Amino acid sequence: MRGAVFGAVQSPGGRGAIRSAAVRRGVVAALASASLLLSAACSSGGAEGAPSGTGAASPTAPQGSGSPSPGTSAELPPAKGSAKVVSTLTEGLKSPWGLAALPGGDLLVGSRDEGTVHRIDGESGKQTLLGSVPGVSPAGEGGLLGLAVPSTFAADGRVYAYLTTTSDNRIVRMNYDEKRPEGQQLGAPDTILRGIPKGNIHNGGRIAFGPDKMLYAGTGEAGETELSQDKESLAGKILRMTPDGEPVHGNPEADSVVYSYGHRNVQGLAWDAQKRLWAAEFGQNTWDELNLIEPGGNYGWPGAEGKEGKDGFIDPVAQWKTSEASPSGIAYAEGSIWMAGLRGERLWRIPLSGDRAKEPLADPQAFLEEKHGRLRTVVSAGGDRLWLVTSNTDGRGEPKPGDDRILLVEVG
Repeated sequence: MRGAVFGAVQSPGGRGAIRSAAVRRGVVAALASASLLLSAACSSGGAEGAPSGTGAASPTAPQGSGSPSPGTSAELPPAKGSAKVVSTLTEGLKSPWGLAALPGGDLLVGSRDEGTVHRIDGESGKQTLLGSVPGVSPAGEGGLLGLAVPSTFAADGRVYAYLTTTSDNRIVRMNYDEKRPEGQQLGAPDTILRGIPKGNIHNGGRIAFGPDKMLYAGTGEAGETELSQDKESLAGKILRMTPDGEPVHGNPEADSVVYSYGHRNVQGLAWDAQKRLWAAEFGQNTWDELNLIEPGGNYGWPGAEGKEGKDGFIDPVAQWKTSEASPSGIAYAEGSIWMAGLRGERLWRIPLSGDRAKEPLADPQAFLEEKHGRLRTVVSAGGDRLWLVTSNTDGRGEPKPGDDRILLVEVG
């Protein structure tokens, strides 16, 4: 069913929403301190990683889904790596999607379909309900998607979320007060960016704060392929904005939050030790992709899928058959990008080659194949450890007793 469009709806706020965002308040200057190199084209099937057989944080500092673990550009990883699950932190989660680390090592996890956010104790796995996010309208691949915590969390207690409403996808922020009663700890959402087109499929949804302290978001084209090449639409893009949702000085266009375009459905964002931005996205029927993101880069969809070498498009650094990946979250650890696979039901390791980043250091390597079902989100837990979230209760998996889970994985 990859590539089919069922019930896709375009939000009326998509076209022109970028320009209107710029008129709000003065632009906060913040240049990215990294050189962000080249990479690739597009990615996701009509069904977001249909199940097999059907086609289908640092302990002391908050990190986005892609915050880098310590390292230098001179440290190259070995060609072959390792990954093993060392423990299960918690289980019994329902349609988990977004995951964000808090200062001290606890985690926030959101439920796509229930629209709730829980705090997970980083040692005991105890779950505490923060509350429900108003306005979430789950359907298909939409609902409460990515979560992100800024470096200012200890001072302001803000939590960011990407969510689907009845009319669009949008990014909101909420104040979190753990002193309030359980279930009432989230304040009312403040919308910082609206008008991202929604659909039954391809809503994107990953958000993360980069090394420049700016907020990045991966969006999907909502099943409307032409939106990916339309720079006036927020669909099929990677967006870069201030924590207030404003365009950032240094973006390709001064009055736009669009950072790169020509994407199909971006669900993974991560930065390496050299502060370069990587993104994973779904292909249609042939190739899923890992891209190295260049500001203003065109990653090809719908004119290219995978490594086609077409003029004007940036090819991916790595690609996979859609049956082997259907990638969602990615993280950086131990010199490699680690990519969670939905339909592929495995964790991919892509060793990076330092400054020579147009190709991996060695072929991607798969781990945990079909051992834990669909894998949705992966976040650095600091050093050689990752948090890995399963996704078997999302309507496309085959849940087993205890699903879904957060696993602690040791990698090398």
